[in-house]
Amino acid sequence: MKESRIREGYELAKEAYGELGVDVDAAVRKADSIPISMHSWQGDDLIGFDGVGELTGGIAATGNYPGRARTADELRADLDKAMSLIPGTKRVNLHSCHAETAVRKVDRDAYAVEHFRSWLDWAGARGIGLDFNPTFFSHPRMDGDFSLASRDAGTRAFWIEHGKRCREIGAEFGKALKSPCIVNFWMPDGYKDTPADTAAPRTRMAESLDRIFERKFDPAHLRDALESKLFGLGLESYTVASHEFSLGYAVTRKILYTLDAGHFHPTETISAKLSALLPFVGELLLHVSRGVRWDSDHVVSWDDELQNIMNEIVLNGYERQVRIGLDYFDASINRLACWVIGTRNARKALLAAALTPVAAMRKAEDSGDYTTRLALIEEAKSLPFGPVWDHYCLESSVPVGSDWLDEIRRYEREVLSARGRA
Repeated sequence: MKESRIREGYELAKEAYGELGVDVDAAVRKADSIPISMHSWQGDDLIGFDGVGELTGGIAATGNYPGRARTADELRADLDKAMSLIPGTKRVNLHSCHAETAVRKVDRDAYAVEHFRSWLDWAGARGIGLDFNPTFFSHPRMDGDFSLASRDAGTRAFWIEHGKRCREIGAEFGKALKSPCIVNFWMPDGYKDTPADTAAPRTRMAESLDRIFERKFDPAHLRDALESKLFGLGLESYTVASHEFSLGYAVTRKILYTLDAGHFHPTETISAKLSALLPFVGELLLHVSRGVRWDSDHVVSWDDELQNIMNEIVLNGYERQVRIGLDYFDASINRLACWVIGTRNARKALLAAALTPVAAMRKAEDSGDYTTRLALIEEAKSLPFGPVWDHYCLESSVPVGSDWLDEIRRYEREVLSARGRA
């Protein structure tokens, strides 16, 4: 009975959208095909498995909900469960601290693809791509909060080598999985209070990055990206890799620039930046997050900004130029539910964007009829999106509505409860 109601609702929704010139079946196919890279660190609070055991460097995971993944096997099992409840094309984004070094214990400046072999085999068996991040934090070789911009040459050398090794690993991922691996660089380097010298750290940072990026890789295997940030905890006054620094570096070195939704002033949005940046950088990486008063990495909600981001991508045809990744970690609620809620919301926003009757809106705009443009924009908000989403989930063999929560609760009882509190 429920399935028949969903199919009936879908047919009625197709009629409503069709009256405004929207091909619903084509919109669903488009939204389904756009990859979303799920971040591995939601499952383990970004603690990793390399023995450091503490999260430092201007970031924090808040909460103590039971069931944090303690091993790579547990993290992969959790990802499998979460992905089974989410429709659409997916990738997985790893941090280098998720290395498995039990066989050959090495430090981060000596990581090799062998320390991620199980991850590579896992992704290959599931037909998904992998993305990757060097972990420039939570490590005794940090010079306070400095890595690539440290005054100490030995510290810089260690982290430069780490960056080089991560690019090599990413290239191996991309080659083996036949899908380019995006290796994203984010460094917390900065000061809590006002520095006397703002220039020297940025000079050192640029020189360190140049050394890391000296080796060229096939872009079919590896794409480099640099992420900016406004501030971090304990780094409130000065961040070396600020927006201006990172954008300038990305443009001049012809790499991807990474926009994180939580890395700007709370009143500043990244959706407005996409069409402004893409004529100059060619490609962008997104880290979709939700900041509340600060870069607090809340679970992604289907709010106005998320919808605006996906509208910019889909309505402007940027699907091949913008790589979508998620970046948040909430330890106050069930971690798998965080993945499912956030990723399903991102997919909802993509589908809603694909269903927008933009042709009619732009026709009115091009003729100078701004009255009709506004009327269509507002009327589109009440089109029957829900039946289309439910039918899409049904056809994708994932739970409809909140039915996925029953499976999460079962997994919590049978699997997560045995792990105890984080």
